[in-house]
Parts: sequence; C-alpha cells; structure tokens
Amino acid sequence: MPISSSMKEIPIKKIAVAVTLSLLLSSCGASKAPESAKENTDNREQPAKAISAENAAVPKSKSEEIHLSAEELQQSNITVKNIQLEKVADQLILSANITANQDRIAFVAPRVEGKLIKVTANLGDQVKAGQALAVIDSIQMGEARAEYRHAQSELKLAEANFQRTDKLYKDEVVPQRQWLEVKNAYERAQTTARESADHLHILVGSSDTGISTFVITAPFSGVVIEKDAVMGELAKPEGKLFTIADLSTVWIEADVSEKDLGKLTVGSPATVTVSSFPDESFKGKVSYISSIFDKETRTVKARIELPNPDRKLRIDMFARAMVDLTSSREALILPQEAVLLVQGQSTVYIQTENGFEVRPVEVGEQLNKGVVITSGLKSGEQVVISGAYALKSRQLKSQIGDAD
Repeated sequence: MPISSSMKEIPIKKIAVAVTLSLLLSSCGASKAPESAKENTDNREQPAKAISAENAAVPKSKSEEIHLSAEELQQSNITVKNIQLEKVADQLILSANITANQDRIAFVAPRVEGKLIKVTANLGDQVKAGQALAVIDSIQMGEARAEYRHAQSELKLAEANFQRTDKLYKDEVVPQRQWLEVKNAYERAQTTARESADHLHILVGSSDTGISTFVITAPFSGVVIEKDAVMGELAKPEGKLFTIADLSTVWIEADVSEKDLGKLTVGSPATVTVSSFPDESFKGKVSYISSIFDKETRTVKARIELPNPDRKLRIDMFARAMVDLTSSREALILPQEAVLLVQGQSTVYIQTENGFEVRPVEVGEQLNKGVVITSGLKSGEQVVISGAYALKSRQLKSQIGDAD
C-alpha cells in the first residue's frame, strides 16, 4: 500500500527530536564530570594537610587560634605584655671555675717541729681570727722558753748589781773601773734577754704561754677547707696543718679566646650563674686579665671577683659568666617562662581579638632579664608572659582531637 508523504514526515521528526535530546544530555554530563572530579580531589587532600607533621608541629593559620572562656581565662591567670625593643648590652659568655680568693687564703703550719697533742678545729669549721686550731708539744720550744727565763733571771740580777754599784760610785765608794764592769755586765744581760725573747716570739708568737707547748691559731676569719692535722703525729714547719680561706669573696676564673680578648676590659660588669642555683645570679666585675698567653689553648686567663656573703658559691664549682661589653643593640626580650617548647619548636602565644594565636619563634642568647627573640615577633604585639602552659595544654589537646 503506498505511504503518503505526510505519514513519512512524522516518524522522521520524532527521531530527530530524540537524537537532539540525547546529544544535549551527553553534553551536560560531560561538562559536570570534571567539576565533580575536582571536588572529590579537594576532599582527599584536606585531611592530609590537617594531620601533616609540619602543620601539626607549627600551627600557622589564625584559624587555629585558641579560644578560652572568661572563666577559663581567670583560672589560668594569663597575663600579656606589649613587647617593645629594649637596649641590650652585648655580652661575652664564658665557662668558668670558682676558686678561693688567693689574697685571703692561708696555709697554717707550725714554726717549730713538735707533736700534736690537741686538735680543736675540724674540716668545714667557720673560725675567727686568733681562734685556737691545735696545740703542739715541742722540745725545741721547751729549750727556747728555758733560755728565755734564764736570760730574764740574769737580767734582773745584773740590774740589781748595777743599781747598787752605781749608787756607790756616785758616793765615791767604788772606783770607776768597777762601775764600768758592772755596767757592761748589765747591758750584756739586757741584750741576752732581748734575744731570747725575740727567739721565743719567732717560734710561737708570745713570750710565755707554757713550758714546752704552744697553740696554733687562725690568722684571720674564714673556713677550714683542708685539714691535715692528726692528733699524735709530728708536725713540721715544711708541712701544713690547716688551709683556711675567707669565702666572703670568691674568684671566677675563665679562659678567654684570642678573638674575644679585645672585647674584654678590667672593670666590666659580669653576671655569674651556677647550676646549683638556677634561679639566682651573682654580680661582680672583671678584676684581672692575664698578660700571659697560653700557646696550647690559645686563651688568656681572666678573673671575676664576686661577693659571696651567703657562702652559696663553693670552691671548684663550674660557673657560667656573662660579661657586659661596651657595645649594645636593640632586641625583643621575653621572660623564659613565656617561651615554651611545643613539639620541638620554640613557641609563644599572641593575644588577638578572638583569642590567642600560636606563634613559632627563633630564640637567641639567654640574658639576666630573659631570652632574646631573634625572629617570629615584632614590636607592639601582645605576648602572653605568664599562664602560657594552660594555652599549650589546650593547644596539644586540640591537636590530638583533630588527629582523631
């Protein structure tokens, strides 16, 4: 049966419409596929950035600010400071050793050989000038005292004889020759008495304190830092019984390298710290710079004299000396407790409008007033100087929660 032209057109139009719709749908699908793939890629990378070691160790975005409530701020006792540049004297830092003041140290020994019959001073005792340390019995001392007493007796006899003869001579009873002989004998007795007294004084320091014993005394007030006196042993002048040091001042001896020698001058202020008292510092001055150069170590000895009224500094302690130089610079300085170590990075906390920003910093030398910040901060920022441990705890807790 023949098909009319109107019947042929209807299916063809329908097929054309269907093909057109199919092409449009394919085009829309192709254009949306890349955007969907891009969104999926961002979702995969974001968690990796959040838990990466670098971002976890050193938070750098303000989105990681720490927020505390008013109650938490009050409980944490957080205080902040508007930091400004401060003038800081350049310092020379030296490792040093504490020694006794060599102008106030004495090696106590007897002037004559003898046996120790009494020892009254012990190691570590605080003694006063003239205080008895030990008693020695000496044959030589006994002989010297006997000689002294004999000389004194002879002197008295010669003096009486001279006075009697002198009176008779004035009355013209005895001749001048006899008067001269008596006078010469009296003068010889005086000389012998003086010599024996001087000899005894040289040996023991006094003219009559016993028969053959004498007392060893402290030459000045100080501490017995060495004791070699043992009761019953023989004490000799070439040995020493005690070492006494006045520890009210001590010396800090340091080796200064050749390159730093030109920076150091006598009279420069110095601050000394020791590990035994980490929260204390001791003030002194450079009192001596040696003129002798050590060829092996390429250093020169320098000395800092330091008051030690509380006797906290002990001989042979290691010390750290910071000598102020004449040159100076400006720097940002924070208290040591304001700089915390967070996962190996020196960190401070900056107060912002919304909370506290975690800020990694680089630190320089340690000064008396705090630590120098070389980078990471700028003048005028509000830095937490106390209560920072509460912020560190919150920071670490937040990082652990993000990692979970």
